Amino acid sequence: MNNDHISNQIRRLRFDHGEMTQQTLADKAGVTRQTIIAIEAGKYSPSLPLAFRIARAFHTSVENVFQYHDGEVQVPSDAAKPAP
Repeated sequence: MNNDHISNQIRRLRFDHGEMTQQTLADKAGVTRQTIIAIEAGKYSPSLPLAFRIARAFHTSVENVFQYHDGEVQVPSDAAKPAP
């Protein structure tokens, strides 16, 4: 069974950007409000170009908007660094 999942921070980012509406984000990304609703709710995974357009609307990276989870335990990147 495939446990892949993509989560997102769109709702939080919209709030952090002056309570941006879903329609405003949709206009900036060039999609419908219904598409933003589905992505934000985790019911639809955007194409890579759309993911970049959404990230650009927030002036951030794709990784700050979307997180990929493959069912494996995630280790924070700084946890792998040896102590000085």
